Amino acid sequence: MKKINSLLPALLLLIFSCNSGEKTENNNGQAAKAEPTPTGGSAAIQDDVSKRNVLQIALASPDHSTLVAAVKAADLVNVLATVGPFTVFAPVNAAFEKLPAGTVTELLKPEKKKDLVNILTYHVIAGGYDIEEFRDGQQLGVANGGRVSIGVKDGKVTVNGANILASVQGANGTVHVIDAVLIPPSK
Repeated sequence: MKKINSLLPALLLLIFSCNSGEKTENNNGQAAKAEPTPTGGSAAIQDDVSKRNVLQIALASPDHSTLVAAVKAADLVNVLATVGPFTVFAPVNAAFEKLPAGTVTELLKPEKKKDLVNILTYHVIAGGYDIEEFRDGQQLGVANGGRVSIGVKDGKVTVNGANILASVQGANGTVHVIDAVLIPPSK
């Protein structure tokens, strides 16, 4: 009986989530059409109750629309919605504007996907690091196989010289907002 009781919430969730396209009532008692459950991996899961994951944090930020477009073009959306933990250094739109003219447009082209993935994965650490855990001179491995350098001076933290402007804790890691795009060294 104990095993059935522990499965009951999951079964109820499954039963109610399979209600695609049927009419339901909204909070006002009026008829409302339920939207079908989206497909497309972890990123398609709708959850307005839990803490946002690193992808949802970026999606909700108007200052990260260029980064979100790049993540979509690189097909990394579902990766950032998985369990993690991740540490993501997230450049703001103004950081992308500092790049030479035409760079972002060029990187978003399908034939440049490999280069874009290399740059984006240079911004991700597999593992969670809060800002308090960074130490001056620390070298950290990133998802593309490279390394980034952390600087800490007078209470300010940088990654490869880019300033960490803010940090947001997500369900699957931490997003550190930065003011520059990190460019991996040439191999």
